[in-house]
Amino acid sequence: MKQFKFIRWFIPPDQWRFPVIIMLGIFAGLGAFVIHISKAPSYLSDEPSTCVNCHIMAPQYATWSHSSHREWTNCNDCHVPHNNIANHYFFKAKDGLRHSTMFTFRLEPQVIFIQQAGKDVVDQNCRRCHEELISDTKLTTMQPDIHRNIEDRYCTDCHRETPHGRVNSLSSVPDAKGVPLPDSPVPEWLRSEKN
Repeated sequence: MKQFKFIRWFIPPDQWRFPVIIMLGIFAGLGAFVIHISKAPSYLSDEPSTCVNCHIMAPQYATWSHSSHREWTNCNDCHVPHNNIANHYFFKAKDGLRHSTMFTFRLEPQVIFIQQAGKDVVDQNCRRCHEELISDTKLTTMQPDIHRNIEDRYCTDCHRETPHGRVNSLSSVPDAKGVPLPDSPVPEWLRSEKN
């Protein structure tokens, strides 16, 4: 009986039912539109082309697609934690929300640099995939000065240009072809300059 009283608390009075239904419909429609226009379901996948839903990521996609990592990894293999599925999707959601906020409000810098949390994740994933190389005594004894205190440094301290090379802008990769840039969400009739 108490359950029904709790549910009744959410039911608006008779004079407010129609306006509340209209407002809920508007919010549901706007929510569906935002999900559609932002291609939100694509972010649940590990498809690298998803990363170029934002045009600003084209240089990163282009340099990755011309690297040796392309054959073995995708963006999420390096940039998302793999310790458990909850942390995996939490990090994707947190990072995606930060990215979408920056791109929506045009706060993105001209040159993109990885944040500290992302740097930590990339380093963990480098070590996860390349554990054999890191622990190979032949390599560490051949160049002991380079591999000294390897646990105290990030992999990217030495391997700065792996796998993206020097990425400053799309002009830094002028020969990059095949970047799957998304179609414009602006309708053709609105883009057309013909009257």
